[in-house]
Amino acid sequence: MTTTRIQSGRCIVRILVVGGSGLIGAHVVEVLRERGHAATTVARTARPGVDHLVDVDAASVDDLRPLLADHDGVVYATRTDEQRPLPKPIYPQFRHDNVEPVVRLFTAARLEGLSRGVVMGSYYTCFDRLHPQWRLAERHTYIRCRVEQAREGREAAGTDLPVAVLELPFVFGRAGDRLPNWAGPLDRWARSRTPLVAPTGGTAAASARSVAEVTVDALEGASGDDIPVADENLTWDDMLGRIAAAVGRPRRVSRMPSGAAKAALRLGGALQALGRKESGINPTYLADLMLAELFIEPTTGRPLGQALRETFGEGAA
Repeated sequence: MTTTRIQSGRCIVRILVVGGSGLIGAHVVEVLRERGHAATTVARTARPGVDHLVDVDAASVDDLRPLLADHDGVVYATRTDEQRPLPKPIYPQFRHDNVEPVVRLFTAARLEGLSRGVVMGSYYTCFDRLHPQWRLAERHTYIRCRVEQAREGREAAGTDLPVAVLELPFVFGRAGDRLPNWAGPLDRWARSRTPLVAPTGGTAAASARSVAEVTVDALEGASGDDIPVADENLTWDDMLGRIAAAVGRPRRVSRMPSGAAKAALRLGGALQALGRKESGINPTYLADLMLAELFIEPTTGRPLGQALRETFGEGAA
């Protein structure tokens, strides 16, 4: 039985946020509470503001049902490092990390009668739909598992529990000491004396705060849509240049020839193969992604400047 309430003429919902202490989850909790909703947080590690300590990768449906009881909706905001090389074959591990917890979570949510859900996904699934000729799910285990995550999570939820999948690009921002997991190497590079070099192509980008706003909009509307999210579309050289400015070392970003980028990434793929390892994004085909314009339209129009400063400003790393 869910607990939707009316308070001062407004519908108040109670949401369980899995990964509620992470970069995006913490912002979702903040926006929910700002709008007058109730938020309960679940995380693996004890931190201030965490209500329940649960490893959702290991939790069964029966473990999850008491956490979901008396809630109206659930947000799944955990993630996996898709670039970390693992011993072959990696598909079972990526499925274990990305797909199976979502299936169990939304099975439990359906059994508890929840009425709305959101999964933090990847913008690669958007491009997999838009460009089937790229064969992204076939070539990249991480993208395959993100596609399966969305499909099987919705199947587990059933028809009475709509699940929105937010397809997220690079997300900038900070939540306490939580930063994007890719921020550290870029921060150190921008602060170093090493020349900045970028390939052609670019990426969509969003702030964690903006992602949270879109998440709560989806929850309030009980959306079941695929929702690509972007505040701005950036070329790689523009992104690196803005990071360098944010760390206080503004300088020119040189353009890397496409052939050099392809050769370097394919060499990385060959070295991984020799070590009988793989990563979720296959480096053999990564150049095709890096050199493309992975842009999302329309953008929200919200500026990224504050989130860039939070991620890469003084003392950020």
